[in-house]
Amino acid sequence: MTKHLLTLILPLLFSSTMAEGLTTKTEKVKVDGWLGQKINQCIQHRIIGEDVDKLTAPFFQQEETNQWQTEFWGKWILGAILAYQYSPTPELLAKMGTSVRQILRAQLANGYIGNYSPACQTMQWDIWGRKYTAMGLLAWYDITKDKKALSAVRRLMDHLMTQVGEGKADIVLCGIYKGMPSCSVIIPVLRLYEITHDSRYLAFARYIVKRGESPMGPQLISKADVPVARRWSHPSNWYTKENGMKAYEMMSCYMGLIQLYQITHEEQYLDAAKTAVGHIIREEINVAGSGSAYECWYDGNRLQTLPAAHTMETCVTVTWMQLCAELLKVTNDSKYADEIERSAYNALMASMRVDGQKIAKYSPLSGYRYEGKGQSGMEINCCTANAPRGFCLLPSIMYGGENGEIHVNLYAPSTAIVSIDSRNQAELKQVTNYPADGRVEIQVTPSRSQEFTIALRIPQWSRNTRITVNGKDYQSITPGQYYRIRRVWTKGDRIELECDMRGRLLENNHCQAIAYGPIVLARDSRFQDGFVDEGVDIKEKNDAVKLQKANPTDFSLLSFTVNTITGTNREGVQPRPIHLCDFASAGNDWNTTQRYRVWLPKVIDVRKEDTANY
Repeated sequence: MTKHLLTLILPLLFSSTMAEGLTTKTEKVKVDGWLGQKINQCIQHRIIGEDVDKLTAPFFQQEETNQWQTEFWGKWILGAILAYQYSPTPELLAKMGTSVRQILRAQLANGYIGNYSPACQTMQWDIWGRKYTAMGLLAWYDITKDKKALSAVRRLMDHLMTQVGEGKADIVLCGIYKGMPSCSVIIPVLRLYEITHDSRYLAFARYIVKRGESPMGPQLISKADVPVARRWSHPSNWYTKENGMKAYEMMSCYMGLIQLYQITHEEQYLDAAKTAVGHIIREEINVAGSGSAYECWYDGNRLQTLPAAHTMETCVTVTWMQLCAELLKVTNDSKYADEIERSAYNALMASMRVDGQKIAKYSPLSGYRYEGKGQSGMEINCCTANAPRGFCLLPSIMYGGENGEIHVNLYAPSTAIVSIDSRNQAELKQVTNYPADGRVEIQVTPSRSQEFTIALRIPQWSRNTRITVNGKDYQSITPGQYYRIRRVWTKGDRIELECDMRGRLLENNHCQAIAYGPIVLARDSRFQDGFVDEGVDIKEKNDAVKLQKANPTDFSLLSFTVNTITGTNREGVQPRPIHLCDFASAGNDWNTTQRYRVWLPKVIDVRKEDTANY
């Protein structure tokens, strides 16, 4: 049975539409180098190594009143399916199939799949858990066409619709955070409509959106142009219905609106998502590509230099990447790929311990990292379950495009087979040390010579970029856009891309940080070159920070030195080198006796600065 399913599934890899994922024309991707190693570590330890029986066990007891045990299986299998699409094996397919059969056995006669007691169903996190169960089963159906799984989701949603809707329980009053966790069930509801074309599911999705705009709802459309941390007054009680700032669930609901736009082509839904995401980029996402404190938006971009409790939740990082991936698919705007790159190379990679066995619940910009506690009486927590979906998303969005145009969205050592049209495909191979340096060679091998377009993402941070094809220079390259090269491509063609990797000085709240390409750098006490919290005064020269590559370490991907005066003494003190490494490597052994720091306090010189406004 397993071998038969494997034969059926292989042609579907990276071609099906999956909720919270990105559909591309890529048929096969292999990622190598440092990024590929991290993806493989995550798959090995956090997907293949997971004890899935513990994740399915809660479904067989309907006694819960307020916890979220039933989200964990759905998150695991969504990550596992992405891993399987990237690297299919019979063993992983069998493991997923066994878990699906356990979930199907847990379904009650009325269609309910969950662990809440009958009296508490639709309350707290119950509908949120049903959402992840439905998403997991639908993703399984997408790759196997297992009709039992599809039937189970239909019965699950039909039962929910007997409990929630006009004249029944109001979905925005089901649970907390303005009803956003419950409203995010729109994602599998719409996917179910796409598969079945049953108009009841589209009507239910519209009901969810309508109630979301009610006075008690999150008002994600009408408040789209309001900063996400300022839409509602500060809640007197954090974990209640009045708190409308919950980051993860809000972004999930916006992904539902994007889905609804793709089905109905009603622009208001896409416009709301794009507008809200613009605010999130400007006001919430920090230099490492994540945000939130206590899992809520808090004006985090402006406040990122200050230590905040429980900041940069890994679930927020992953969901932010998924939301950007959805917008990238719909808009083909490279800025969303820029955001994914920043999150992936910094916040996401930082969340995983160096050995790949543990995931941090929070990855702050200073301090140390640690594994979050188990949740809901289980050993696992939401971030441990969710992180693989971020790692395994990356291969599926590395290459994309439509209508015969191939987009190169992310740079890393990799190979891919990308369809140009029904008669031709091209192998693309990236030969590069990126992000250690900015040089990327892309070898293009079409099945047959043909005219088509390859669009290269030019990172927003790359101020001066060079592109050649077979030695011929191309001009007028603009940061933050795709650079499109249309020509007759032939076996043996070579694209050479060179990004501007000069160190960039970042300043915020009288603190300084340095970025190198897509990487933000940090001090780490393991360098033993001073206190990571001491003041600095880093200077630019010719619009760049002079970084010197340092001797390799056994803990970091990248290591540099930069000269700066440290501390507050200026009598006879000269600039000295301090060490910096990539943020993902900083504190990656989770040793609580060590410290790292991204934003370094800038020493005030009152001879040169007016401090009246500090």
